[in-house]
Amino acid sequence: MNKEQQTSTMATMFYDGACPLCQREVAHYQKLDQQNNINWVDISTSTDLLKKHGIEYSDAMSRLHALDSQGNKRSGVDAFVVIWSALPYYRWLATIVKKLHITPLLEMAYQRFAKWRLARQISCDCEPKTSSSSVGSPPSCKNNEHA
Repeated sequence: MNKEQQTSTMATMFYDGACPLCQREVAHYQKLDQQNNINWVDISTSTDLLKKHGIEYSDAMSRLHALDSQGNKRSGVDAFVVIWSALPYYRWLATIVKKLHITPLLEMAYQRFAKWRLARQISCDCEPKTSSSSVGSPPSCKNNEHA
């Protein structure tokens, strides 16, 4: 199975690798992903897969996006459920969220958090790329400390 076939049958998580909070969370998840069930895509360094799946960079920055193992786009809490379902120790959490139908409640809380995170990220000392080929591309940051 080649790399493209393999990634089309596994979950994909798009994350902001320039965000220290996101880095810590993803590093935690990656340690648990011993079976390599998830394709981890840092959107701060590459937007190719976002474009391929019709996800705008600004949308991916404003809320978590993932692809399930069938290639369906998910965002917000639904994206977390996709990731949790693929990870040991978190599968039970994904099951509880689905069975208790608490996604809408969690989504309300997540939306507040996502707005806070984006506002915090934007407050970094970043300069948007100026070339015409970089429209919708990640900004270049002078410092990587967004906290």
